[in-house]
Amino acid sequence: MIQVSTSEVRVRRSYFIVGIVFLVFFVLSFLTNILGPIIPDIIDSFHVSLAAAAFLPFSFFLAYGVLSVPAGFLVDRFTEKPVMIAAFIAAFLGALSFAIHPTYTVSVLSLFVIGAGMAMLQVAINPLLRVAGGEEHFAFNSAVAQFVFGAASFISPLIYAYMVNNLPQASRHGVGLRVLAGITPSHLQWASIYWIFAAVAAGMILVLAAIRLPRIERNEEEQAGTVATYLKMLRRGMVWLYFGCVFAYVGSEQGTADWISKFLSQYHGFDPHTTGASAVSWFWGLMTAGCFVGMILLKAFDSRRVLLGFSIGAMITLSAALFGPATVSLYAFPMIGFFASIMWPTVISLALNSMSEHHGSFAGILCTGIVGGAVVPLIIGRLGDLVGLRAGMMFLYITFGCVLSVGLWARPIITNATFASKAQRSN
Repeated sequence: MIQVSTSEVRVRRSYFIVGIVFLVFFVLSFLTNILGPIIPDIIDSFHVSLAAAAFLPFSFFLAYGVLSVPAGFLVDRFTEKPVMIAAFIAAFLGALSFAIHPTYTVSVLSLFVIGAGMAMLQVAINPLLRVAGGEEHFAFNSAVAQFVFGAASFISPLIYAYMVNNLPQASRHGVGLRVLAGITPSHLQWASIYWIFAAVAAGMILVLAAIRLPRIERNEEEQAGTVATYLKMLRRGMVWLYFGCVFAYVGSEQGTADWISKFLSQYHGFDPHTTGASAVSWFWGLMTAGCFVGMILLKAFDSRRVLLGFSIGAMITLSAALFGPATVSLYAFPMIGFFASIMWPTVISLALNSMSEHHGSFAGILCTGIVGGAVVPLIIGRLGDLVGLRAGMMFLYITFGCVLSVGLWARPIITNATFASKAQRSN
């Protein structure tokens, strides 16, 4: 373990930076997790198959696989603030391009550009949170970040539903809604959400440009590293195990959220604009609630035990969602979000705290695993075209099982700080 002096801790750890990271997590989630509610609209508006619709999240998350490692080099070269501003510029341009010209082809390209920006943000802010908040508090702070992430994901489908339901009567509402109705094609009213995304991204550009973000002085282990460092890391089996589990988690999260609305519409006849969008919203809302519960549990128990319990819960509720009657399915799908809530922060913290060096390089590799959010929904969509969406979504048992396995084999160098461990240190 690297020893640092008290003065170094004061310089490197900053609640202000942690707050900025949480704000970025909120906006990142707001821009990212709208794909589930709009997939039924994409299928209907562009007359595409399930696999073609799944190509949209594939395009978005493919950017993580392409940009995550280069983004690490950019952060080392230019520092966090310029990279974060560039990321939001990419998000702004991607959202604006689809808002102006809403076609299937443009949607694929724009989502890749937005995904590229989000990949740059993930690489910049995860090690930043670890350094600024303290390594021993990383699991807890990551759970707080996931709480913020879930809150934004809860809001975004509700805004989408509000737009779709109120744009047809825009003349009865405020100026803002009337303006959106005037610049959005009447047969693609769901696309109005991309004007909101463009405005939010533009706002974040102004915020980041206006504030002074202190530079975090990372030691050698926290920097992105060289190509040789990445090659060295890729020869380690543990790196591939954690990469695979990050791949599986993001695939599980997006593979569930992206298909909830379509599943409820296809098998139970629920309206995707209202009930379906609400179910997706509650998936993220209960993920927020799960993070709150998880934050408490991570202060009481070893993070590996918490991960095991929540993974088992996710697989049980997945079974109820896929095979239960309409009412059970409607409530079980959001409950999957509750149990998925602590998976990302726990897996990431276990991964980074299992390595004694090259945390920046490792973070870049882990963020590349977010490409699982591209592959798993596409697999589900393709299986859905061949054997039905219910059978396709059974693939999630494999991905959630991979996440569960981390709780069995993880051996972190630094374990999460609990009330018991704090009491032992004080004695």
